[in-house]
Amino acid sequence: MNFTVIAHAVEVDHGIKRLSMRFIKKYAAPERQRLSVELCDEISRELDKLGLITLPRRLPTSENEFVFVIEKSSTLGQTVTIASTLAALDKLGQSPLPRLFDNYPDARGHLHT
Repeated sequence: MNFTVIAHAVEVDHGIKRLSMRFIKKYAAPERQRLSVELCDEISRELDKLGLITLPRRLPTSENEFVFVIEKSSTLGQTVTIASTLAALDKLGQSPLPRLFDNYPDARGHLHT
C-alpha cells in the first residue's frame, strides 16, 4: 500500500480531501476486485500511520462512495477524533453528554469506528 499520493493531496488541500473509495483502492490494492471490510480496516490503519483519519470513520466497501481524508493533527482532525471518542462512549452507554446525539442522529453513524 502506497498512500503518499493521498497524503500529499490532503496536505495540498489544507488538511482535508474528498476522495472516492475507487481512488483509495487504486493505491491500496489495485489487484483486488473489490473492497472488503478487512481491507478497509487495513487501509484505515495505514492512513493512521501517516497521521490521517477518515470521515466516515469506518470506510465503506462500495467503490462508488466518497470519504473525507483529514490530517489528524489539524483542528478539524482533532475535532473529529474528539467527536468519535464521544460516539464510542455513547455506544457503551458512558457518554459524558448523554443526549448529545439526540440532536445529531446522523453524526453518530459517521463517527463510529
